[in-house]
Amino acid sequence: MEKAEGAFLTISELASELDLPQHILRYWETRFTQLRPLQRSGNRRYYRPADVALVRRINHLLNVEGFTVRGAQKALADGGGEPPVAPAPKNGETAPHADLLPRLEAIRALLVRAIGE
Repeated sequence: MEKAEGAFLTISELASELDLPQHILRYWETRFTQLRPLQRSGNRRYYRPADVALVRRINHLLNVEGFTVRGAQKALADGGGEPPVAPAPKNGETAPHADLLPRLEAIRALLVRAIGE
């Protein structure tokens, strides 16, 4: 069952959405002061939409861009942690990086052949 847009997420729902263990989200709460989900009885955590967006951004900084925790903290504190916004494609155009994966796969194949020779 899908939740409505803007509904609070539990820690297990958010962890499974991001494919992360729950303890990582709890650890991030200790390292990123901006991340403060609601805690109800029994310390159940409920992530608001703003918390979910912040967790996604932290995940992107750490696991996609390769920042350290300290670097991600600084990026978020400086306001530089905002994801770049790509312009929307115009009618008939594809997204700017739509062909990126095939190009990267071709480069990888070239590198594999070069290493193998």
